Amino acid sequence: MLYILLSAVGSLVPDNVRWRETERGVTVFVRSNGIHTDIVMPARLGELDWLAVLPPGHVRAPGRQRGWVAVGAGEREFFLHTPSWADLRPTTVARAAWGGTVLLHVEHLGEPRAGPRVRPLTLRPDEYARLWRAVRGQFRPGADGRPVPLLGRGYGVNDAFYLAIGRYDGWNTCNQWTGRMLRAAGVKVGRWTPLPRNLLWRFRDGGG
Repeated sequence: MLYILLSAVGSLVPDNVRWRETERGVTVFVRSNGIHTDIVMPARLGELDWLAVLPPGHVRAPGRQRGWVAVGAGEREFFLHTPSWADLRPTTVARAAWGGTVLLHVEHLGEPRAGPRVRPLTLRPDEYARLWRAVRGQFRPGADGRPVPLLGRGYGVNDAFYLAIGRYDGWNTCNQWTGRMLRAAGVKVGRWTPLPRNLLWRFRDGGG
């Protein structure tokens, strides 16, 4: 209960207090499944090209990229051993809350449909560039300086896991990671956003 109360307070105290969404610019989405959030971005936008950084050969169906890329952070053991909610175990949750290694999960998908759990957000070009570079900087580089995939370890045929920097725990959650990336772009977001609702309430509901 205290955790939920503190998260509410943290979400109400924003960074980038003067930021306002623009009417025209680059649309991204904050997507939630009720527990976890991702940032969904155009796969290619000028020189900001995710497909050059995350090549199609990293996923099992490389010909099925559909124009958008979702990126989210999570604790390694939770990601790798909880492919569905039926696989969720109390020990996995406890281990993630206590702390562990971060992985990034990348999914190639079509344009999301806006709704209560998929909030569109229109950024100015310079804000999107800052977001892109902030997310890009979260991938742990290999010897060649490129992101390192865990080949064959995705949930399906259009996704993959990657080594990441940082540490995951109950204070630095997947949703706090999403909030941190948006703050880096200059978006008005609460200072501590460990739960999906700490993020989504600030952004418009784009549809049903």
